Amino acid sequence: MPLEEAQVPVLDRGFILGDGVYEVIPVYSRKPFRLREHLKRLQKSLDSICLINPHSDVQWAGLFAQLVAQNQGEDQYIYLHITRGPAKRDHAFPKQIHPTVFLMSTPLETTPPEILKTGVAAVTAQDNRWLRCDIKATSLLPNVLLRQMAVDCGAVETVLLRDGILTEGAASNIFVVKNGVVLAPPKNHLILPGITYDVVLELAANHSIPCEVRAVSESEVRTAQELWMTSSGKEVLAITTLDNQPVGDGKPGKLFWRMHELYQNYKATAMRRSEAQPIQ
Repeated sequence: MPLEEAQVPVLDRGFILGDGVYEVIPVYSRKPFRLREHLKRLQKSLDSICLINPHSDVQWAGLFAQLVAQNQGEDQYIYLHITRGPAKRDHAFPKQIHPTVFLMSTPLETTPPEILKTGVAAVTAQDNRWLRCDIKATSLLPNVLLRQMAVDCGAVETVLLRDGILTEGAASNIFVVKNGVVLAPPKNHLILPGITYDVVLELAANHSIPCEVRAVSESEVRTAQELWMTSSGKEVLAITTLDNQPVGDGKPGKLFWRMHELYQNYKATAMRRSEAQPIQ
């Protein structure tokens, strides 16, 4: 249906309590990218909040195919939102659960070449979110406030630090390049397990780019030769200014351009492989 006709009951627990999870799946050439991985992460989020998945992977794939077919554009992104459904307002789970499922498709706009060439600005902040950031929950108010901090400063992203250690961005994963080595915070309850994060690590391993997955200190962030942010929407994007100070020489670095090229090649190849097709 048209977006303006979609309705949700006002007592939906997603609206009242933020009791739900979501996924964002990029679609290239009308094919969902890394669909199995996105559905696996969705299942993990649902399991973490004790909510039964309302559809099988095959059913989800069919719904995605219908949605993509009914919207214009070869490149889209699917927003998938599942809540525990409408019920009398109470913190405890209702006895009868009727999950609300919402899907929408939006045109996918990749980063313009001029932004890729210059990179973007970011600021830092203390990570004051809850301790289950690995759940892709709809209750995103802390991320909203942290992301707005960047906007208010004329920046694109807020890089988050907790007890002197890098976690992630308000809406992205963060990579650091130090002494020619790509550094990535390990997956744990303090960061979202990004799909693009996984692709970057796979590409680094497959193309002999030195990489370490470990705790990354604030000092290493502030003295990095390169900083990258990654997400399904931004793909891989260089951060060239942090807290009004240049990162490295203030331009996207050699390893960024190498990873950008590898990512674009991987994406094109994935669209031709069976794994990029809807699950049968």
